[in-house]
Amino acid sequence: MTWGPIFAGRRYAVVGLGRNGLPAAQALAAMGADVAVWDDRGSPTGFPAHDPALGYAGFDALVLSPGIPHTHPAPHPAAAAARAAGIPILSDAELLFQAVRAAGSRARFVGITGTNGKSTTTALLHHILQQAGQEAGYESAAGGNLGPAALALPLLSDAGVYVLEMSSYMLERLTTLRFDAAALLNVSPDHLDRHGGLEGYVAAKRHVFDRQGPNDTAVLGIDDPVCAGLAREMPHAVTVSGHAPGLDLSDAPTLPGPHNAQNAAAAAALARALGVSDAAIASGLRSFPGLPHRQARIATRGGIAFIDDSKATNADAAARALACYPRLVWIAGGQAKAGGIESLAPLFPRIAHALLIGRDAPMLAATLEAAAVPHTIVHTLEAAVPEAATLARRLEAPTVLLSPACASFDQFSGFEARGERFSRLVHALHQTSEQAA
Repeated sequence: MTWGPIFAGRRYAVVGLGRNGLPAAQALAAMGADVAVWDDRGSPTGFPAHDPALGYAGFDALVLSPGIPHTHPAPHPAAAAARAAGIPILSDAELLFQAVRAAGSRARFVGITGTNGKSTTTALLHHILQQAGQEAGYESAAGGNLGPAALALPLLSDAGVYVLEMSSYMLERLTTLRFDAAALLNVSPDHLDRHGGLEGYVAAKRHVFDRQGPNDTAVLGIDDPVCAGLAREMPHAVTVSGHAPGLDLSDAPTLPGPHNAQNAAAAAALARALGVSDAAIASGLRSFPGLPHRQARIATRGGIAFIDDSKATNADAAARALACYPRLVWIAGGQAKAGGIESLAPLFPRIAHALLIGRDAPMLAATLEAAAVPHTIVHTLEAAVPEAATLARRLEAPTVLLSPACASFDQFSGFEARGERFSRLVHALHQTSEQAA
């Protein structure tokens, strides 16, 4: 199926030409729309530039990239100008839904959100649908906050399913999108500056269930206090837990720990809502290859496993990884989130030694010092990896875990770059050891 000129006669402004914005502008233009763009770093894209200072009278909508604030901590000038003109501020996921319906397709939409686990759950559900589709004819595409931008996804037929990872930023910019099945996995404090506090953040996450009707499916994790409270307000929701007996993940090596048990349970519940059989779900769980930088085993040498969990950009995410390994050398640090790593104290006995990198290493060191956890500030991954290997051998800790509990932007372009650097350093370490032998 092809899109065609379904947005002919419409006029859109796109602000922010990064991973979401530029694909959105290109897709809207391909659908016949008149598109103008703006980026604070310049707009060398072939599209006409439209300065937000000129206002947005005459536009149908403003497409604002997720990373650009429209309310807190202060609205971007483009958002303020759009409000003054009375035009909606949309995410590209909203426009994908509008485009699919305008093209005449009744493809279903699944939305997955949560502070942690949404990427794994999105990829896992997509994998299950792909595996099931080989026999039952399911057609699926996955993207949004993970993988391709929403408007970069293809037009699917009525039998298709869009599996969208939805960030809190994206969920705040929906007006008509209704998810046939939606999941909220968990909520812990994150992005509070962008939502005016925890209450605003929770409200943003709850938008994943907006406009759902009695024939739609809501899936809710109940392993954290916030979502457990929401479950009492949503008695119709399917609840999932990583601590309840259910799925057999003994043959699913890429889904370790109770947090992944919850991710798998959510993916299974969503798949069942879409009509996938339990046998196909079990097959998909077994064959899931996992995602990069989410407890990815980089190498095992001399009985020591090197694990890349760079995606753990907050303490709650790091807790999920730490809980999987009884004794380890931990590499952590970067730009700490609110609360630092104090919430990880129950897991500190598992840490044989911590190696701290990045801007807020001293803050993390103070927390570990107060808990009498052995630690060293090493500043960089280049220093941390060989030291971790040495400590793991000496302290008989079978795991070296990069699970930073911090954002990466003080030293890297993102968690992906941090994980890739770790992987290169681990492989270089082993190559050096082999040459020395």
